[in-house]
Order: sequence, then structure tokens, then C-alpha cells
Amino acid sequence: MSTRLAKMAENRDKLIAAARRAFAEHGYAAASMDSLTAEAGLTRGALYHNFGDKRGLLAAVVDQIDSEMAQYAQSVGAKAENAWLGLLAEGAAYIEKALDPEVQRIVLLDGPSVLGDPSQWPSQNRCLQSTRNTIEQLIKNGTLKQVDPEAAAMLLNGAALNAALWIASSSDPQTILPKTLEAFNLLASGFLVKS
Repeated sequence: MSTRLAKMAENRDKLIAAARRAFAEHGYAAASMDSLTAEAGLTRGALYHNFGDKRGLLAAVVDQIDSEMAQYAQSVGAKAENAWLGLLAEGAAYIEKALDPEVQRIVLLDGPSVLGDPSQWPSQNRCLQSTRNTIEQLIKNGTLKQVDPEAAAMLLNGAALNAALWIASSSDPQTILPKTLEAFNLLASGFLVKS
């Protein structure tokens, strides 16, 4: 990578890190672009060059955090004893991330209000593809009913995402979490082949 490209990537990373802290602490609306660019040691010009505007910066931060949530959930799912239990564990891990204050504020509250429908975000589309691949495997090995893998993935991912959104906006997330996980597992179990 050229020195110029490396510097651009470094500046981009600095801005995302500073924005992540500012958005988590103050929320999107109250976060000051002057403060976060100063914290990053950069100018507003660097922000505009890299992200276009504050909304573009939020989109980059949301993509980073949501991708981290998905990677975490996949790592939890990979530890399960089989692909079915892994799918359930992955969904539960994603939902549980709604208790994280940074995730709540940036991804689940500010993200949808500023960026629109989360199901249209690039990070969610990557999650959807991963879930679809797992569902296709589970159909092939006879664990799941013969169902359209894309439809099943859309429903399961949508359930996990909406559960996380509900928890994040709740006045008592700790009480809602166990109910949500139970309902998610019951919903997912409807795809199982009955033995």
C-alpha cells in the first residue's frame, strides 16, 4: 500500500474511532463534529473527504459495530456442538448484544433513526447471507424442513434484529431479554424436522 493510501486509511480509522466514542457518549444528534475531528487530530475536511458528512460517518461506525456484533455471534455459534445449536446460539448472542450501551445507542437507537431500515444495511445483508448458508446446510442434512433458505434466513435474522431493537428501546432490557430469547428459540424451532 502506498504511503498516501496508508495515511488515508489511518485517518479514516482515527475518525471512526473518535466518532464511535462521541456517538456512544453523546448520541448522534449531540455529537460535535469539531470535537471529534479535533480528538482525531484531523480537520472537518478530512471527515468530508472520507465520509461525505456526519451521516456518512455514522454509517461507517454502525457498519463497524454491527459487523463486530455479527462476528461475535458467529464465534459463539461456532462453539456449539452442532450447526442447529450454533444457529440458535448465534441468534441469542446477537440479541444479547442489545444490552451493551454502545450497541444500544449507536446501532439500535441512533442508527435506524438516522440511516433508516436496518435490514437494508450492508452489515445486515452479510449476516443474512451467513444465516442462509447455515440454513441450506441444515436443510441438506435433514435437520430443517424443506423451506426456502432465503425466506427462513430473512425471518430468523429479522426476528433477532427486531428483538435487539425492542430490548434496546425498553425501559427494562434485563427483564425482556429472557422472554425474547425463549420466543426466538420457539420461533426457530418451527423450522425443525420433527423426529
